[in-house]
Amino acid sequence: MLRAYSTRSDLLVEVASPPAAATGIVWVDLLNPTADENASVESLLGISIPSQDEMQEIELSARLYQEDGATFMTMTALANLDGEAPVKTPVTFILKGATLATVRWSDPRPFLAYQTRAARQKEALSSTGEQVMLGILEALTDRTADALEKLGNDIDAVSREVFRNAGNKTRDLQSVIALIGQKAELLIMIQESLVSLGRVAAYHAALDPAPRKGGAGKESRSMLRIIQRDAQALGEHSKALTGRVTFLLEATLGMINLEQNQIIKIVSVAAVVFLPPTLVASIYGMNFGLMPELAWSWGYPMALGLMILSAVLPYLFFKRKGWL
Repeated sequence: MLRAYSTRSDLLVEVASPPAAATGIVWVDLLNPTADENASVESLLGISIPSQDEMQEIELSARLYQEDGATFMTMTALANLDGEAPVKTPVTFILKGATLATVRWSDPRPFLAYQTRAARQKEALSSTGEQVMLGILEALTDRTADALEKLGNDIDAVSREVFRNAGNKTRDLQSVIALIGQKAELLIMIQESLVSLGRVAAYHAALDPAPRKGGAGKESRSMLRIIQRDAQALGEHSKALTGRVTFLLEATLGMINLEQNQIIKIVSVAAVVFLPPTLVASIYGMNFGLMPELAWSWGYPMALGLMILSAVLPYLFFKRKGWL
């Protein structure tokens, strides 16, 4: 899908796609582009658009570079954060003059959120491709912050399940471990996204600021500093949540070990309690002719009493020690 936008009365307006010329175009958005759409944008901007495989490479030289008079910046974004299976997706920002081209193979919600806001609110700067890129990065940062906030609340709920219901014998700690694993995996994805976002912001900030002079340039630099600070702060927050998740995982495993030890203790005590009666029964089960008790009239009740006594005494001992 190819969409192109220009600015009219400080609002973002969609224009016919593909545009006839780059003049007045501030943003060209490629979502799951076809070969014809790629060729159209390449002809429009005089650039070579990276393929999906090239966008997924992790080397910095393949993600942040300049070519054909344009700046290429690729980051890892997150999609489907509200679903059960969030996914990582590469997003490439290509700045050529005052025009921005974005290439993506998934549809993270912040893109639509920024497009809707920039089309209705003049304070959402969109007069240049750089401002559009910073607006999208800001929307991605806000979306990540919301995801971390929700993730923190989920971790609080898991913590209550682990510690406040410690005496509940019906709880399923295996499902708790699976839930903790899901939260840890999402945290790792968020951290990777924040690192890549911070690299894009730092790389763009290190470029020659000459094209950004003037009032709009000041606004862009201010937004860029805010994005960098937010990405850094969210990264620190995600690391703190990672520490909590690690602690919860260790605590849950400790709870499982305690429950298993309790079961083993009961089995061990039962084995010790029934060992003396078994010994007595084994002795009197040996049918030797020279065993005098076999001829006693009270031999059978005596053996039963001895078996009961040998079981009760260890039980009372363990009870007094608090092992039962």
